[in-house]
Amino acid sequence: DTLNAGVHFPADADAAAIGHKSLAVNLSDLAAMGAAPAWFTLNLSLPHIDTPWLDGFCQGLFALAQEHQVQLVGGDTTRGPLSISIAITGFVPRGQALLRSGAGVGDLVYVTGELGDAALGLLQHYGTLQLQEAQCAQVLQRLHRPTPRVREGQLLRGLATACIDISDGLIADLGHILHASQVGARIDLARLPLSAVYRQHLASLDWQWALSH
Repeated sequence: DTLNAGVHFPADADAAAIGHKSLAVNLSDLAAMGAAPAWFTLNLSLPHIDTPWLDGFCQGLFALAQEHQVQLVGGDTTRGPLSISIAITGFVPRGQALLRSGAGVGDLVYVTGELGDAALGLLQHYGTLQLQEAQCAQVLQRLHRPTPRVREGQLLRGLATACIDISDGLIADLGHILHASQVGARIDLARLPLSAVYRQHLASLDWQWALSH
């Protein structure tokens, strides 16, 4: 995955959070296939040398790398707009990879965690939504430091018929499974897993942010 400032994260986001998120989104892709992470490469473009920023970025990146026992093995650095590209490699037992193409008629749709909080964090960051301090901390954590479901992905080997990372939103990414598996799906909005924060603002937000972000 490639993350660009102003597109995939706010340009003024905390450097440690950017480091965390850069690796987390890649770990999440491995998790969606049931793979155990092994190593990754990092290509980093920076507009200028900024030692404090790099220290923070490395702190966030390597803290998550250590948590999941994944090693940085190479990459490149160059001058340019702030951009982070990570290529990650993992292993899964032969024949047990979770694909997008295995869903069948009668399958149930499950997600891990709660939907929509990262979108609320983005709205809070740009001042579109005003939350209480504790609520603000919760949604900004979901936005800047997402949790890759690596353990859950491995536990789903042999259980799930199809799987995908839903960082582009439930509707868009579920659509990829439906297309690959040549099936349809029906979603009961009342059963979507939403946080207490999101439910408190559901009347004004509607379901849009939980479904599409």
